[in-house]
Amino acid sequence: MTPETEPTLTEETVRDALRKVKDPEAGINIVDLGLIYDVAIEQGKVDVKMTLTSPGCPAGPQIMGDTDEAVRALDGVRDVRVELVWEPYWTPERINPKVRAYFGF
Repeated sequence: MTPETEPTLTEETVRDALRKVKDPEAGINIVDLGLIYDVAIEQGKVDVKMTLTSPGCPAGPQIMGDTDEAVRALDGVRDVRVELVWEPYWTPERINPKVRAYFGF
């Protein structure tokens, strides 16, 4: 690829990749579920701040591992750090409004 056609690593490309990661209990991708709080990119290093639907979420390790894997698969990624945060605490209001309406949340 030439520099003009090489894919650019942006917050949008990272969030698009994370839409392939689903919460196995909810069946909704983690972006639309509102679990991704922040994506920062600097020289190929991607930092993702995310939460889970609850501190005791049994699928937490799987979701975090899938998050790391999805970001690492992107062109231009040199390193990934997935940070689990609890502030602000997740609530159903964080779900994408279209998804919330579809599922009746």
